[in-house]
Amino acid sequence: MNVLRKSILIGFTVLGMAAAQAQTQAENSAPPAGRHGAAVNKEQMQAKMAEMYAKRQAKMHDLLKLTAQQESAWATYQAAIGPAATGGTLPDRAAIAKMSAPDRMAKMLDLSKQHQVKMEAHLAALTAFYGQLTAEQKAIFDDHSRGGAHGGHHFGPRGGWHGQRG
Repeated sequence: MNVLRKSILIGFTVLGMAAAQAQTQAENSAPPAGRHGAAVNKEQMQAKMAEMYAKRQAKMHDLLKLTAQQESAWATYQAAIGPAATGGTLPDRAAIAKMSAPDRMAKMLDLSKQHQVKMEAHLAALTAFYGQLTAEQKAIFDDHSRGGAHGGHHFGPRGGWHGQRG
């Protein structure tokens, strides 16, 4: 009789553990909230990137200690380089996958030309703003903009861009 009780007790324990496992799996099968707080959809990603951009620009603004005369140049520069100005959407991957190889290449070339135009406009805005800065402000800007010592990217030992955290 003692063996029967132990078997029943073990059976119920195993059933309880299986039920708990099933409940945990059901909770985990819900859409993920993102690893380490990462966004899981396009809107969340855009909102997070806009927030990060605003923080970087606010930090740069504070570091530069702009004068009243330089504020208008800063505003013009921000309007020219901001996400709304540089915007654009990525092409639909499914639509591109259905294109022929020459059409895909033509589409990539067209997107590259659009990117070039945006970069030229960004350079013009940067040059105009940079010309308003003092030598000390230029050094700070150079150091903290993308590619600088504290900037967003740098070239790695094997070439190519590698994100820099900091």
